[in-house]
Amino acid sequence: MAAKIRKGDKVLILTGRDKGRSGEVVEVRPAEARALVRGVNMVKRHQRQSGAQEGGIISKEAPVHLSNLALADPKDGKPTRVGFKFVGEGRDRKKVRFAKRSGVEIDG
Repeated sequence: MAAKIRKGDKVLILTGRDKGRSGEVVEVRPAEARALVRGVNMVKRHQRQSGAQEGGIISKEAPVHLSNLALADPKDGKPTRVGFKFVGEGRDRKKVRFAKRSGVEIDG
């Protein structure tokens, strides 16, 4: 199935501790159906000191399930569902994502 949420997209959190917050997708893990969102779902981890990194307690993002994310509409920033449509004719035909809320093309 085509990816509805991709790296670089602006998304909103629909449920959980960070409900209502937004951020940019840093990484998508399709096999796990999860994504890392910058500044959201922060957890504390104990880090052992290494040659390159200092030890201590660090904060980092934990993955969020894709069902708890919604793409932010490019027009008004509210959550929207994603649809696909084909643009162009013949060899120039491309499959693009669009926001179902406003009908605006997301990429393409």
